[in-house]
Order: sequence, then C-alpha cells, then structure tokens
Amino acid sequence: MSTPRSRNIRVTEQTRPVLPRHARLKFDDTRQRWVILAPERVLAPDDIAVEILHLCDGERSLAAIIDQLAVKYAAPRDEIGADVTAMLQDLADKGFLADKGFLAEPREAPP
Repeated sequence: MSTPRSRNIRVTEQTRPVLPRHARLKFDDTRQRWVILAPERVLAPDDIAVEILHLCDGERSLAAIIDQLAVKYAAPRDEIGADVTAMLQDLADKGFLADKGFLAEPREAPP
C-alpha cells in the first residue's frame, strides 16, 4: 500500500491531491476562518483556496477538480487550471499537499 508523498511533488492533472497526515484543514472558531494546521505552523487560506482544498480528497484527480470548478464558475478551463495548479504547487512546495496517487518507485534488487 502506498502512502501519500508530500515533499518534492510536481503537481499535474494526474495528481490526486490530499493534505498530508501531518496537516489538516479546520475551521478556527477563534479566528472565524479556515486554517491549515501542521506541527508548529498555521496557514490561513482564502475562501477560494478553502473551496479547492475541500475538493482535495485524494480520490479526485486535479483534472477532475479543474473540470468541476470550470463548470461551477462557467470559466475557461485553462484559466482555472493554471490558477489551481499554481496554488496547489505552492502548497506542495511548502509541504502542505501530498499526492495520494504517487506510487514509490520499486527499489533496485541488492547485488
């Protein structure tokens, strides 16, 4: 069984984005906003980012997420795709996004 990879991923339309185990999206009653909580770190995504993150369940591919948002907002798919991909890549670079679809490459057999 593979585990989500959260560092050094390249976000593509085949990526199945999900928050890694060490991070979670939670509504903070004190701040009255959504936050991503991780050990010793807190991010406060804007409303659009929160909507996208709710779709990042590890089951849907980025392509499916982009399709869904393009239909919902009646916006050009390529524009939605560029913005969503850039946002998710930024989160991945910071360690706040994993690819559930990533399968570790097989190890080489010992000599």
